[in-house]
Amino acid sequence: MSRLLYLLPLLIFAVIAGYFTVPILTKKDPRILPSVMIDKPAPGHDLPALLQSKPGVAPADLKGGVKLVNFFASWCGPCRAEHPILMRLSAEGAVPLVGINYKDRPDAAIGWLRELGDPFGRIGVDADGRAAIDWGVYGVPETYVVDAGGHIRYRHVGPLTGKALKDTILPMVEQLRRGEG
Repeated sequence: MSRLLYLLPLLIFAVIAGYFTVPILTKKDPRILPSVMIDKPAPGHDLPALLQSKPGVAPADLKGGVKLVNFFASWCGPCRAEHPILMRLSAEGAVPLVGINYKDRPDAAIGWLRELGDPFGRIGVDADGRAAIDWGVYGVPETYVVDAGGHIRYRHVGPLTGKALKDTILPMVEQLRRGEG
């Protein structure tokens, strides 16, 4: 019995070490945040328009073609960092962009878009963050690929990068357009 008591700390250490080692050995990226919304319909919120010149976002607006839905805010530093990529995507016409302004003052968001440019075809206001909660947003920026049927197919957490677009997002957009997704 006394030998077992001496081995108990070693056994506990082995279990803890294994818990932290398995993700490394299986090459799971600890930065990946899973989303339960993948392959589910995009949440049905009617979000009012941020700008008078562009419509807000309704559930029907997310159907009928592949789209990127981007949650952003003027107070978000990483949103500012990704904005040139969104502007380039918009200029190239690679995929329609839908913006959802998250917990922001309308005047601040409008000023931010005037300063940096507006890449979005439509922009909805999520003033209380309820839509973001239903989408599963952890924080801004987050970008979702939504298929023609209005289902969320991919979620990118954090600012978009050229690498993420080239390696993951744009190939997925093309695959979904071809009906292979």
